[in-house]
Amino acid sequence: MDIRIEYFIIPVAILVATFVLGAIVNRILIRVIKRATADMKNDPTSYKFMRHVIRATIYVVGFGLAIYSVPSLKAFAGSVLAGAGILAVAVGFASQQALSNLISGVFIIVFKPFRINDRLTLRTFNGFVEDITLRHTVIRDFESKRIIIPNSLISEEILINSDFANEKICKWIDVTISYESDLDLAKSIIADEIIKHPLHVDPRTPEQLELGIPEAIVRVLQLQDSGVLLRGWSWASNAAESFVLGCDLLESIKKRFDREGITIPYPQRTLHFKNEDKILESDNSN
Repeated sequence: MDIRIEYFIIPVAILVATFVLGAIVNRILIRVIKRATADMKNDPTSYKFMRHVIRATIYVVGFGLAIYSVPSLKAFAGSVLAGAGILAVAVGFASQQALSNLISGVFIIVFKPFRINDRLTLRTFNGFVEDITLRHTVIRDFESKRIIIPNSLISEEILINSDFANEKICKWIDVTISYESDLDLAKSIIADEIIKHPLHVDPRTPEQLELGIPEAIVRVLQLQDSGVLLRGWSWASNAAESFVLGCDLLESIKKRFDREGITIPYPQRTLHFKNEDKILESDNSN
């Protein structure tokens, strides 16, 4: 009876120790990652992925030791090893998707098509990469909802990475003015508001500075039915600041236009009724 209790206590103790060790190591790794990436110069992608790998290794080894510590399971393990070829084939078919996600996750870390904190657009989803695990990638959208995508699926999709290679984002500022408004004044107002905004960054290279290229370019984009469409090119450090920059500029440009007498038109239509002349003649005869 004592032997049976001992056989029961040892694997349970190993499992408990495994969970405790996993939790402690996970907490230590989280602190190490925060310190290593505190200045935002180090990419946290590889650090977080390695944290998942270490945790998975601890649990796999712990569960393996717990199973091996039970004598009755040793014989079972020996018979399983005797038919390891058949077992490998069966496990291979059963875990194809899991292995595919794992390998895809490794490829994502190695080749880095996206990293932690990158802004991705995938089909109808848009958000920031929050984590890359052994199985899936977590994307946090702008409503703070988490989108869980298997690594094998996201590695096969066509992605739009707004922060790939160069984090600077070009934000178009499109404004329509009436044909009666002063075109040159409107262009100068848009350029001035872009340059004055604190989130705008100068995108010019040293060569472009020497050539005297303006910091903010504004061009006539289209002659529309109701007005002239102007576009200003503004630049921000990242996608989040680009959104704020665009909203602020539309507001400040509208207020400047109101003060300077620049009109933003709205669609107007003149309606002609087919039987209008006959109706008028009928009214005059009466």
